[in-house]
Amino acid sequence: MAAVLRWFWKHYQYVLAFYFAIEEVNKDSRLLPNTSLGFHVYNAFTSDRYTLWNALFGLSGNTMPVPNYNCQEPGKTLAVLAGTVPAFSAELGTLLELYKIPQVTFGPHDPMLSNKEQLPSLYQVAPKDSFLAHAMTSLLLHFGWTWVAVFTSDDIKGEQFLQDLNAETVRAGICVAFTQKFSATKTMYIVNAITFMTRIPVSSANVHILYGDVGSLLTVDVAAELFLTTGKVWVMAAKRDVVMYEMDHILHSFHGSFSLSRHNREIPGFKRFLKTVDPSHYPEDFYFTKLWMYNFQCLPTGSQCGRGPVCPPNSSLELLSGNFDMMTVSESSYFMYNAVYALAHALHSMLLEESEMGPAGDREPPGLLPWQLHPFLKETQFTNGAGELISFDEERDHGAHYDVQNAVNFPAGLGLMVKVGEFDPTRPLDQALVISEEMIEWPIGFTETPRSVCSQSCGPGSRKTTQEGRPVCCFSCTPCPDRHISNHADAEECILCAAHDYANLERSLCLPKVVTFLAFEDSLGMALACTAVSFSVLTAGVLGLFVKHQDTAVVKANNRTLSYVLLSALLLCFLCSLLFVGRPRSATCTLQQVAFGLGFAVAVSSVLAKTVTVILAFKVTKPGRAAARWLLVSGAMNYIIPICTLVQLVLCGVWLGTAPPFVDTDAHSEQGHVLLLCNKGSAAAFYCVLGYLGALALGSFAVAFLARNLPDAFNEAKFLTFSMLVFCSVWVTFLPVYHSTKGKLMAAVEVFSILASSAGLLGCIFVPKCYIILLRPDKNSLSGLKNRSVSRRNRHSWKSPPTSLP
Repeated sequence: MAAVLRWFWKHYQYVLAFYFAIEEVNKDSRLLPNTSLGFHVYNAFTSDRYTLWNALFGLSGNTMPVPNYNCQEPGKTLAVLAGTVPAFSAELGTLLELYKIPQVTFGPHDPMLSNKEQLPSLYQVAPKDSFLAHAMTSLLLHFGWTWVAVFTSDDIKGEQFLQDLNAETVRAGICVAFTQKFSATKTMYIVNAITFMTRIPVSSANVHILYGDVGSLLTVDVAAELFLTTGKVWVMAAKRDVVMYEMDHILHSFHGSFSLSRHNREIPGFKRFLKTVDPSHYPEDFYFTKLWMYNFQCLPTGSQCGRGPVCPPNSSLELLSGNFDMMTVSESSYFMYNAVYALAHALHSMLLEESEMGPAGDREPPGLLPWQLHPFLKETQFTNGAGELISFDEERDHGAHYDVQNAVNFPAGLGLMVKVGEFDPTRPLDQALVISEEMIEWPIGFTETPRSVCSQSCGPGSRKTTQEGRPVCCFSCTPCPDRHISNHADAEECILCAAHDYANLERSLCLPKVVTFLAFEDSLGMALACTAVSFSVLTAGVLGLFVKHQDTAVVKANNRTLSYVLLSALLLCFLCSLLFVGRPRSATCTLQQVAFGLGFAVAVSSVLAKTVTVILAFKVTKPGRAAARWLLVSGAMNYIIPICTLVQLVLCGVWLGTAPPFVDTDAHSEQGHVLLLCNKGSAAAFYCVLGYLGALALGSFAVAFLARNLPDAFNEAKFLTFSMLVFCSVWVTFLPVYHSTKGKLMAAVEVFSILASSAGLLGCIFVPKCYIILLRPDKNSLSGLKNRSVSRRNRHSWKSPPTSLP
């Protein structure tokens, strides 16, 4: 009960602000000169039952109100200053409107009182809280609170605040977990308190927004006494009195909460007035005496209110302890000060106009009727003693400036509201809110800045994925796909890395790719290059061996010219594979395909010419084979190589003329690398060249296969057949393997196929010959050939072929 009395006694500061303003006006020689303001102070009860009675009592001045009759001294009430409860002001305004008596309210701005059709004679000193929702949203964003619960009064003001808050939170990406409205109906306090408090502990949000006028927030006060809630941060709007009242308890629900109140400038001289004022200054105000008796437990000097100890002469409102702070000027006290001055300025303008119209006869004072004050109130605009521009234009920009206060409780029920920051919308957007976090006292249960989110933050390397049917603040974290990154928390989308960049393993950074190719320094490139050089040296050695033994039977028996051509072609094939290793350049890209196509065209056509030569050599021994003998003797087989090579040369020319190979990059085949490679230019041309080689190889294989069973006296038909089988097998295998690899492995597969097929031709055709030349010289002579022919005639009934070929 004591706390309740303290709370209501705090309202007496409005009366003191009223006294202070009246005295200042009456002392000001420039404002209302030769005129003094008089007043009556009524303790009006906010009640549906007593509102009309209170109004009639004030208008008639009698304990039994008589409508349209004034029992007071001559002089009528020109205006009424109403309190902080909007419902009371609205009900009172309905009656005052009958007499066109202006009503000026000094409570917080309420949209219900702005209806000029119903309340044209009502004026609100307090400006709109246009930036309150924006200020709250900025505070939430500053601490990263995106999941909040909202508790508001169930009235027009609460509904308007919800609309403003929803607009700001949607724009800022903040979600409301739930909204709870509470009624200000007096008979429903306990029911409302139970409903109100049961939702708090089970709320998934750690931050709760509280908004409502003093009357509706009485539910909160009752609930706070019945239920102790911890682990929640409250963000409230300018309800210092409610917070301080509840903080009379050692443990309370609002410890560590935030209150946003409009920043009001200091009223010059008002604090000095509060320090010096006492009941002796206003003996007719018995409420002032009661306040003194209640707080100091003594009677003020000169009091006639019974017996008791007399207060010491140094008693002052400044000495009041605990949460009953009369020295901190409340928002409504500031508005009361402005309301008195607004009426004084309007009355001054009206009297000035009356005096300019000429003498008014015996009227004293001249023509003061309530309805005459309205046009002057509407036009009133002045700068108060605190330096703020005051007017009743609700559309004006007041430049709302809010103080952010933190509720701190100390033992023995001593609570303080500590200013920890401010919000000024006139500053740049990122500097509008300034907070001193080191000064903040958090609620019980928190050792650091609390978190209030629906879903935990998604770290770099992932993005937020909304959950169907839930608010946007509730999401899942999905890792970024390949080659995509997110370099900050809670990214909405992943960013695709540039073509020459790659994503690190954490998918948080795009790193430049390393340029790579099948280099000689690589182990694979070095192995292939060494193999190519080794086979080239080996081929050159075989060619040198054949030249050295060119007059021997083995070399002469199989057309040594074709052997020289074939060995030279194989040497070119081995060497052309080196063009595929090393940094690709335009020249090497062009040469590697041309050398490859022409080298193998010469090699395979040489094998074909050798095979045809063997077949013709056996056919000339049969009667009636003059044509075969002519072809053999004329050397027509030697034209096979130029013709076949010319066809391949034409194909290569068309390829180079239409879409030649060029240096290209591949940024996708290998993680973290940009591959330099030779683009074929025209895939169709490449496969035409390769297909033509395949056709030549199949033709050679078919011809060699037909000659495989001919008697062999240095006859290489079987070796040619086997060499073409190896050659075809290598290149048939090449195609699927080539297409299944990526990057520099494609070049490695092509080099391997060139080396393998060339080595197959070299080994299958020339190894047997080298064996005879080097290890069996007894067989590499004409006598040896004759001995083999005689032994073969003994086994066969037909004549063997000649032992020497051109």
